[in-house]
Amino acid sequence: MGTQDVRTDMDSAELRSFTKKLLKDMRAFEVLLETEAFETGVSRIGAEQEMFLVDRHWRPAPCSTEVLDSLADPHFTTELALFNLECNLDPLALTGDCLQRMERQLNELIDKTREAAAQHDVRVILTGILPTLAKPDLSLQNMTPNPRYFALNDSISKQRGEDYQFRIRGRDELIVTHDNVMLEACNTSFQVHFQVDPAHFARRYNIAQAVAAPVLAAATNSPLLFGRRLWRETRIALFQQSIDTRAPTAHIRDQAARVSFGQQWVRESALEIFQEDVARFRVLFGAEIDEDPFEALEAGKPPELRALRLHNSTIYRWNRPCYGVSDGKPHLRIENRILPSGPTVVDEMANAAFWFGLMRGVWEQFDDITRVMDFGTAKENFVAAARLGLAAQFGWPGRENVPAGELIRAELLPLARDGLRATEIDSSDVDRYLGIIEERVEASGTGAQWMLDSFNSMQDSGTPSERLAALVAAMHDRQTRPDLPVHKWEPARLEEAGGWKQHYRRVGQLMTTDLFTVQEDELIDLVAHLMQWRHIRHVPVEDAQHRLVGLVTHRSLLRLFQDGLAFKASEPVPVSEIMQRDVITATPSMSTLEAIGLMRDHGIACLPVVNDDERLVGIITERDFMGIAGELFEKFMSDGHETIQEP
Repeated sequence: MGTQDVRTDMDSAELRSFTKKLLKDMRAFEVLLETEAFETGVSRIGAEQEMFLVDRHWRPAPCSTEVLDSLADPHFTTELALFNLECNLDPLALTGDCLQRMERQLNELIDKTREAAAQHDVRVILTGILPTLAKPDLSLQNMTPNPRYFALNDSISKQRGEDYQFRIRGRDELIVTHDNVMLEACNTSFQVHFQVDPAHFARRYNIAQAVAAPVLAAATNSPLLFGRRLWRETRIALFQQSIDTRAPTAHIRDQAARVSFGQQWVRESALEIFQEDVARFRVLFGAEIDEDPFEALEAGKPPELRALRLHNSTIYRWNRPCYGVSDGKPHLRIENRILPSGPTVVDEMANAAFWFGLMRGVWEQFDDITRVMDFGTAKENFVAAARLGLAAQFGWPGRENVPAGELIRAELLPLARDGLRATEIDSSDVDRYLGIIEERVEASGTGAQWMLDSFNSMQDSGTPSERLAALVAAMHDRQTRPDLPVHKWEPARLEEAGGWKQHYRRVGQLMTTDLFTVQEDELIDLVAHLMQWRHIRHVPVEDAQHRLVGLVTHRSLLRLFQDGLAFKASEPVPVSEIMQRDVITATPSMSTLEAIGLMRDHGIACLPVVNDDERLVGIITERDFMGIAGELFEKFMSDGHETIQEP
């Protein structure tokens, strides 16, 4: 869950004091390794389930504190945003029926969350990125009121020294600026833990790195952000950029990101990773820590190493080493952070089983994965899996450019089966969970592919808001059906969005964002051609910072032609000579009725849409409203209203 009682008001001297405690914890960790004080001979597994809360319209519902109060269960805790929740499963020994027991508890906890959420007219959704999230949802107003989260935002923003810049390119492209860390809250995951003996940590950790790509390729579930089709697992790119403290620099230097796959194989122990992270990354915030780890060691007690654990919790490796204490013994585990939340509990358990099986199966096949695989290949594989999912091609020992699906079916699933059987997992569970992975890969039926296929099939229907809501509504429907993995889901249908009225309430739900614009010093002839080529009647004029400065209408252009000023003038006519400067505008949050009223009252046929700093973000025209009116009439009649009878 992470340390929550952090200090947000530490001055430089107090931060230096915390750093001193951090270094002391590092020395104590080294002593624990040298004296072989860690628990050994036990393989335990665990998991953390993150989830979204949505309202009746399938949009984020910022009410986690109320739901937590209704839950009153220590398994649950907050996340960064008020529309997220997390539950933590009890650790289990990796043997026998542990996987079905983990699935059973996970279902019980999620069912309990659904019951508590229903008391507040809220629903639970398991997905890597919620399709209906919008940029206004990511304000500090929706940040969970916890000192740790505000400290994280303040520290990262201070180190960056400027707004966050996001750029992700897939089938579509997202370029967006944001002023706080809340874009991290777009991501939810199903994090699984694997306890390892310290003496075997390096080999086990390197295996986790090597198999990260194929496991992720089979599990992708986050292809959409703000209505853009990006990576199959967009979480990977988004999370790295949302927690990036690196500011653009003119200097040629290597700077590591706080979210990363790593830089190299581990040679000997977890200490290498902790040392690298302390060396590379500044302390973001501290806490008041009374423990002296060496006093605890002298007393025969395992130290908590709170300073080390706090700093480690601000370094987001996709496979992260974790120190913990259970039953009076310190232990080491690997936290797999790559898996997205959802699409269903059984899908998540299949993903986890695949990973657990490979952690043992690859161990049995390769004495040392680093001798047969280059680290750069593992890293490239990981990025390819995040971008393309099962369409990626991987390098693997003895093979180059092998399709992800072929590698998984031919080599990795047999290895995972052998690995689970070697840990004496019940054979029926091995067949069930790995059978789901096999069928999913055979059908190319990941959650990401289901989402994209559903979204694309609705492209010519409804509003963008309605299509995204239909996706979330369909997820909710299918997630509540037991034993229905995602590769067996039916596509989402537009009518599943329900309550169509809320998808037409705001300008931001209806506006066109694919804009054709000009600048005021450009040739007016260009505007004429734009209107002819694109069949549009309004061309916004913007400056270099995308601020709206004017508007050219089809009517004003016709008037110009009538006056004989265009095409015949001895000097080319700039846009500035014809554009309207005092433009009536709308905002994305303006109600549709207010926008219609503005257009009617001012006798205009379009409204450019601008954000708070006057930057152009869209346009809405009377033609849009005519199309919407037709759709609304059809929906109105299909809702059971009487048809008009001829006399």
